[in-house]
Amino acid sequence: MRCEVYSPQYKDVWNATVLRSRNATFLHLREYMDYHADRFCDASLLFFNDKGKCLACLPATSHTDNADICSHGGLTYGGLLLTPEATTSIVSKILSLAGKHYKSLGYKELVYKPVPHIYHSTPAEEDLYWIFRAGGQLIARSVSSTIPLHCPLPLSKLRRRKANHAIAHGFSTNLGQPSSCEDWEDYWKILHEVLSERHATIPVHNCEEIRLLHQRFPDNIRLFTVRNSQSSIVAGCVMFETQTTAHVQYIAANASGRDGGALDLLFSELIEYYQHRGKAYFDFGISTEQGGKTLNEGLIFQKEGFGGRAVCYDTYKVELNQLIVLAE
Repeated sequence: MRCEVYSPQYKDVWNATVLRSRNATFLHLREYMDYHADRFCDASLLFFNDKGKCLACLPATSHTDNADICSHGGLTYGGLLLTPEATTSIVSKILSLAGKHYKSLGYKELVYKPVPHIYHSTPAEEDLYWIFRAGGQLIARSVSSTIPLHCPLPLSKLRRRKANHAIAHGFSTNLGQPSSCEDWEDYWKILHEVLSERHATIPVHNCEEIRLLHQRFPDNIRLFTVRNSQSSIVAGCVMFETQTTAHVQYIAANASGRDGGALDLLFSELIEYYQHRGKAYFDFGISTEQGGKTLNEGLIFQKEGFGGRAVCYDTYKVELNQLIVLAE
């Protein structure tokens, strides 16, 4: 086995490996990862067997402020992206190679954010076993609310009542249209206002960035909205669609939408929509802050009312010296 530092010459190899892997999503394609390359110092690696075949990729960024390597600082989840040929034994060698490489650059620890199992096309948790063997410590655990679409729990009476109220209020979604909504600018104004007024924050992506990503991944990043009887947008969300999972991003409703139950209507229809599209999971995203130390009770109550139950997004820290000895 050997590892190679990622550079643009490996873009095609990287993307081909991501597409073959058991646990990667479109977020790991270079067209997505590199859109914010100016914000992060890339430290990604590719791993080849003796025949020159790439068996795994490790999305990673270096952070000189704390002497850590992170997989990955700009993504919700990174971790090893493993092809079908990467067996449990091989993964120990891969992690050992990664440890040797990063230690040679003067780093001491790896912050590791594995891909949650709901995004795996087939099981791919060999990395978790070896992180455990290397003494990796769980340093953050965020709770997401996820619906298994093959056996969903029923909506609560409250969520169903509010969805019916939205219909009576004259609200309607764009799910019946042949393509997703393109009104990014109008929706982003609502999103920005809601996040600013209610949460004192702003979207991670600005409107130009999300439109760019949508243009690069039109089948994976889609905007769904709710409109009132005057055809004005009152609520919406962005869906990130992977092979297995429909993941909710950027939820917002203005005052009229909140009062009229617009999001209840939207999510009740989206859950059914993705059932018919063959997705395995509908994931609402996390309801925690500060690495899981704070739970937003009101937010998770709403998500659980649609049938969502807990899936953990974990972060580990492991000493590079302990990774190195895995293959010895």
